[in-house]
Amino acid sequence: MDKKRVRLTVAYDGTNYHGWQLQNNAVTIESVLNGCLSELLGEPIEVIGASRTDAGVHALGNVAVFDTCSRIPGEKFSYALNQRLPEDIRIQGSEEVEAGWHPRRCPSRKTYEYRICRGEFPMPVKRLYSYFTYRPLDVERMRRGAAYLAGEHDFKSFCQSGSQAESTVRIIDSVQVEEQGPDLVIRVRGNGFLYNMVRIIAGTLMEIGQGKREPESIPDILAACDRAAAGPTAPAMGLTLIKYEFL
Repeated sequence: MDKKRVRLTVAYDGTNYHGWQLQNNAVTIESVLNGCLSELLGEPIEVIGASRTDAGVHALGNVAVFDTCSRIPGEKFSYALNQRLPEDIRIQGSEEVEAGWHPRRCPSRKTYEYRICRGEFPMPVKRLYSYFTYRPLDVERMRRGAAYLAGEHDFKSFCQSGSQAESTVRIIDSVQVEEQGPDLVIRVRGNGFLYNMVRIIAGTLMEIGQGKREPESIPDILAACDRAAAGPTAPAMGLTLIKYEFL
């Protein structure tokens, strides 16, 4: 029987997982999906993910594909899988795609949000999905700094060591800093992201907001092509992959 390729849109709370990618002796989003699909279909299944999010990072719309001989219609996999998956992973949609379609080999845009909870004291119900700070943040300074990040740049300074990327040049469409009540959201949209890139952007912009750096320092940070030139890597829990757009 010919195999078909099915695309899944996957939402998850990353709190209890060691990221997306398979790891020895660790539970990951990929390992759970593989296990549920293999059990459902009675054949060994290995999904291919679009974004390999880190431990503790969340997603509203990550994308994965897998190949199967099953006769189950593509759009029905979401229903079948959601009956088997744990509550912190849910398929938001499924469909059959062309046999050669690969989520990391076609033009796309990704949107990430980094959420910061500001206040005198932490808010317990937000602790898993935002980074808390009691330090005042100057939002206008952060916006001025963020504007320098838009466009095509070498983001090596915003890439954690250990990355295996062939090129550190990326195109960022926009970096927005938006106030939502006590929360501050840094929203980044681009064609691709390096290892920890959005979290380093968030950490650097927070230092600008605290007055530790000037907004106009961003071009020099980019030009340095040195991780040590940028700010700290913001904690994982504040980061969510919002959506994928395939062009």
